[in-house]
Amino acid sequence: MFYVKQIQGKDVYCSDFLDNLEHFFTSRDLIVKENLDLISSYLNIKKDNLIRPNQTHTDNIQIVQENKKEYKDTDALILKDKNLAIYLNFADCTPVILYDFKQNIGAIAHAGWRGTAKKIAAKTVLKMQKLYNSKPENIIAAIGPCISFQHFETSDEAIYMLSKTITDPKGLFKDNYADLKGINERQLREIGVEKIDICPYCTVENNDKFFSYRKENATKLRHSAIIKLKS
Repeated sequence: MFYVKQIQGKDVYCSDFLDNLEHFFTSRDLIVKENLDLISSYLNIKKDNLIRPNQTHTDNIQIVQENKKEYKDTDALILKDKNLAIYLNFADCTPVILYDFKQNIGAIAHAGWRGTAKKIAAKTVLKMQKLYNSKPENIIAAIGPCISFQHFETSDEAIYMLSKTITDPKGLFKDNYADLKGINERQLREIGVEKIDICPYCTVENNDKFFSYRKENATKLRHSAIIKLKS
């Protein structure tokens, strides 16, 4: 279940499924690029060790390294280093935090409709499995605030592409509307991820809490998903 906590009076959202991982989804109250000092202090890391990729709606996944600060055309990061933290930005797209609680390895995937059509969250799990022998049943997923089913109207082509990513599309599509949270959840379940928490908030309906690219006329402002591994 998702709950609200505050960092110096600013609201952030967490999942109780991930209590063993330092994590939060920010709100309009806490824009990362404007609060780097506050967030790095809260996480007890150097500001330069709070790392974000250059997101371009790909299915490219990279492993975060201490001496590497630039991650071009990357929409998922995997974190194994306890001295670093990672964050990705969102404004309607689906944020997916992944955590292998057995091996203490985390990841964040940016799953807009294009990333969802490329199964980026599921591919991130498979990469964790390949590189670190993570078992899907030991991975916890938290799907954060994004545009909801009733507000995500899209093209016939996008509906077709999304529907082909899962074996059972029942309940996830209606006319030209698609449930991005539900599709990501089903993609993860189909590869063996069993414990998944889904944020109830919609970035359009709850625009007082989160940014919405669609509702706010292509706003450049973003909320974020952030993780840091605990020692």
